[in-house]
Amino acid sequence: MSTVDINQLLNQMRQMAAQADKKPSTMLEGDTQGPAFDNILKDSIDAVNDVQKGASSMARKFELGDPSVDLTEVMVELQKASVSFEAMKQVRNKLLNAYKDVMSMQV
Repeated sequence: MSTVDINQLLNQMRQMAAQADKKPSTMLEGDTQGPAFDNILKDSIDAVNDVQKGASSMARKFELGDPSVDLTEVMVELQKASVSFEAMKQVRNKLLNAYKDVMSMQV
């Protein structure tokens, strides 16, 4: 039976926050060689999908009686999947609102 390491989880969250805040220092004015928005969005969606698949797989193992899977681990993974999906939905909503605002602008 393994335990959930809170420090490891916090370190992962800090690393993800640092990656999100990272800005390319080599970009010059007018330079467009930074990471493409569509790639960042796709990577984020893929990450949420991976978290959901992992949580679903772990829950399935627990339901089948796998002794190596602990209920607390399953619950933590399911909550991480839920939070990541909710965050993705909020980003989607903000993008749609921004799109509507841009489309309603008069030129």
